[in-house]
Amino acid sequence: MLRQCCAGFGNLALLGMLSSLDGAIAGAGVANPLAPHEPRFRPRAKRVIFLFMHGGPSHVDTFDYKPALIRDTGKPLPFAKPRIQFAQTSNLRRSPWEFRPYGESGAMVSDLFPLVGACADDLCFLKSVHGTNEAHGGALLKLHTGSDTFVRPSMGSWISYGLGTENQNLPSFITINPTLGHGGVGNWASAFLPAVHQGTPIGGGMPVEKATINYLHDPNENTPRQRAQLDLLGEMNREHLARVGADPALEARIESFELAFRMQTEAPEIMNLDRETEATKRLYGLDDPKTASFARQCLLARRFSERGVRFLQVTHGYWDQHEDLTKDHGRLASEVDRPIAGLLRDLKSRGLLDDTLVMWGGEFGRTPTLQGKDGRDHHPHAFTMWLAGGGVRAGMSYGVTDDYGFYVVDQKVHVHDLHATLLALLGLDHEALTYRYAGRDFRLTDVHGRVVQELFA
Repeated sequence: MLRQCCAGFGNLALLGMLSSLDGAIAGAGVANPLAPHEPRFRPRAKRVIFLFMHGGPSHVDTFDYKPALIRDTGKPLPFAKPRIQFAQTSNLRRSPWEFRPYGESGAMVSDLFPLVGACADDLCFLKSVHGTNEAHGGALLKLHTGSDTFVRPSMGSWISYGLGTENQNLPSFITINPTLGHGGVGNWASAFLPAVHQGTPIGGGMPVEKATINYLHDPNENTPRQRAQLDLLGEMNREHLARVGADPALEARIESFELAFRMQTEAPEIMNLDRETEATKRLYGLDDPKTASFARQCLLARRFSERGVRFLQVTHGYWDQHEDLTKDHGRLASEVDRPIAGLLRDLKSRGLLDDTLVMWGGEFGRTPTLQGKDGRDHHPHAFTMWLAGGGVRAGMSYGVTDDYGFYVVDQKVHVHDLHATLLALLGLDHEALTYRYAGRDFRLTDVHGRVVQELFA
């Protein structure tokens, strides 16, 4: 009777109280949308941590070393600039930072990132990434959803849809300190995918040390009463569903209530960093006010990912220096260099880097040409991202830009290719991971995408 009166997630939520959530619930044949799903082929990575540098860090000032840019600084660019530019720039401008070789790979890394540079033998540099949009909003949406013009599910939502979560007490997709501008919630939304796959935000628009998951704690600390209240609310919602038929928004709300109830048993402990050793806190930089904020984000990312969350994003910014590049890029890099290196070393020491893919980058790079007195403009035509762990080749560099870092000249990696490769590392076929909506099978890479097999270990 209850099955006939319920629909979708409403039925799932009720049955979930009667059985462990392990794919087929209470013998009803209703699949739990967050249950772990088998990948299409052997995965190299089980989870992703995306370190997103909002605003667009300069590739020619960080990881794409260009001696010719030093030699020809102050001279005009010797070839044509793009027909469409975000704003005008003048002559070539060398990096204010020196580059040095690191590790056995000899990777050239600028003095902005000395501690990340010391991890160079664990990194796989993609120096030929390129996109299609010169504006922050479009570029962020392109990177996160694969489209800069239409509402599409985010890559974290696609991964959640394809793989589920390894821990039923936690979401499959968490975003820490997400930006509320430049695409806003569209960067972590599920769009037309079931809403259970939307990212769960922690913070955003507030100091990270104050960020939490809203309503995670029961102020009365009365679990039986809360369970009874939730059951009553669920019964009323299911009665409504029985009258009106399928209502995806309401079904998602019911499932979110159930997930929120289960999260109370595990999420507060994960977010409490007091049990971490002092050595670990120092490793990430929690002992330094300059690095403490991003250190907390990175440490939370490690704690959530090791508990089974599939996709963790941590956001830092604002790397948009049209002026004062020397001062502000220097300040921003000093805030993240130690936490990122700490995260990489911590994952490696725990044996988690083998099956955790760490990805670093922004929505685009910056021009090798000067803007104003000390700035660089938006630059989607060539920029650098790097990967670590998760089955990628360590200590390598892929892709080549021209002598000044303006255009990609070899081994191009479009944003669609990056998405296809990311899914392949997780054991998912980007052409087969589809969702039918409005009469069409949609996918993260739309009708594009090439898996960059050369990056695989």
